[in-house]
Amino acid sequence: MTAPLAGYTILDLTHVLAGPYCTMTFADLGAEVIKVEQPGLGDDTRAFPPFKDGKSAYFATINHGKKSIALDLKDADDRVIFERLVARADVLVENYRPGVMERLGYGWEALHAAYPRLVYGAVSGFGHTGPDAKRPAYDMVVQARGGVMSITGEAGRDPVRVGASIGDIVAGMFLAQGILAALLDRDRLGKGRKVDVAMLDSQLALLEHAVAITSVSGQPPAPSGARHPSITPFETFHASDGLFVIAAGNDRLFEKLCIALSLPLSDDPRFATNPARCENARLLKRLIEAVTLGDTRAHWIAKLTAAGIPTGPIQNVAEVLKDPQIKARNMVVDVLDKNGRAAYFAAGNPIKMTDNPDPPTRAPAPDLDANRGEILRWLDEG
Repeated sequence: MTAPLAGYTILDLTHVLAGPYCTMTFADLGAEVIKVEQPGLGDDTRAFPPFKDGKSAYFATINHGKKSIALDLKDADDRVIFERLVARADVLVENYRPGVMERLGYGWEALHAAYPRLVYGAVSGFGHTGPDAKRPAYDMVVQARGGVMSITGEAGRDPVRVGASIGDIVAGMFLAQGILAALLDRDRLGKGRKVDVAMLDSQLALLEHAVAITSVSGQPPAPSGARHPSITPFETFHASDGLFVIAAGNDRLFEKLCIALSLPLSDDPRFATNPARCENARLLKRLIEAVTLGDTRAHWIAKLTAAGIPTGPIQNVAEVLKDPQIKARNMVVDVLDKNGRAAYFAAGNPIKMTDNPDPPTRAPAPDLDANRGEILRWLDEG
């Protein structure tokens, strides 16, 4: 088996999450990722808890399988090493505030002139253009400004951020897509491109139903808790021992749900179509829960699953890590320490591809500057 990005070299100048998440994807797909870090400090997340044996689990699970070299890009000798690395790389990825790379002499224009085949990937809070390009941002800032927080949470309550850092993670995913497209184009035409991804832009790209609702009604949607604002029933329901979810996304599934629950509602004009069900969502929820409160979550999940209705439990992370479907898909992997022992759990690679290695373990995350000698030898051999 050969990983699809085997033979590609990624020069990773990123830190914290959006950029490292992108380059982690490349490492999982077989690329050689060389992480260029600040001497003495390294990536900020090396100091993020929780820790095990003095090492950050946060850093380890996002940077496994990469190599590290510490370079001061203001130091003349280190700049020589860096430029040798750029000359050998297929892709450079950075997430500095716009203008920082230009001040160092390594902005897109300068690098493209010197290394025309290099693909340059940049991720930042607001992108490299527009009036706010140079403003700083973190995940919560773009979730708030990008509209995601305005539709997250319970009606009538204060907005909340999504529990996962989707401001960073989605931007990292879009950056990976853009870089892969630029690599395809480079391999076809011989010229690299700059890929500019903004975390704020990426949040707007997530708001499929919210943008549609606003564009038609002129009114922005409010938080609706677990309920989907355009599909009913599509939310949480109470059983005798707690909550579970039902997602009956079309009329046929709603009919099956009514049969499974012995509820004669599928021909009722208040519920016969999805628009009608959305208009009467609160009443429908009460009618469904009058039935589901009579038995346990496990009972209803088993019964609805047997009837072909999308349903499932609300699991905490510990439960997810033990989920047999998750385990069967190799989505919980062990990140090793430098002695080859399993040290941390991490999410596996969700991109399953024929003839692509998908081992149950991942190579360790590097100690700061741990691969300097190896990297310098590789440069000399080239």
